Amino acid sequence: MPHPRALSFLLLAAAWVTYPANAADFGAGVRYVGGTVSTIPADCSGQIRTTDDLFLEFRGGKRQVSVGYDHINLLEYGLNVNRRLGLAMAISPLFLLAKSRKHFLTVGFTDTDGKQQAMVFRVDKSKIRSVLVSLEARTGIKVTYQDEQARKAGRG
Repeated sequence: MPHPRALSFLLLAAAWVTYPANAADFGAGVRYVGGTVSTIPADCSGQIRTTDDLFLEFRGGKRQVSVGYDHINLLEYGLNVNRRLGLAMAISPLFLLAKSRKHFLTVGFTDTDGKQQAMVFRVDKSKIRSVLVSLEARTGIKVTYQDEQARKAGRG
């Protein structure tokens, strides 16, 4: 018979190892910047999931929105690139060489009433490519890039 203390340790270690994987398993980290969906407050942090066969899902706090891939009619990707001027003036001119890149995804869709809706998300830079590829595959719609710089960043 195993020692109760060793068994407790093994159970605790197994729970600790699997918890982060399950918690992060929902999808890519995003921030809902804005749009026409009134049930999500602006600047709401959450997760976007593209692994469901039928729906794009966003979960932020206690809010959840699902949009059928067949209702999505616009996918647009853009970058907001800023030089760190404040840091350059305050600390060092070397910060002029650093850029802050924010990745934005706009999802346009028709709701159940047939009205056009839009959601704009700021997506983690490490997840943007997989989100774009997944949405193209699921919807059959090509991503529209705001400019050449966005095209390079989105395609790799």
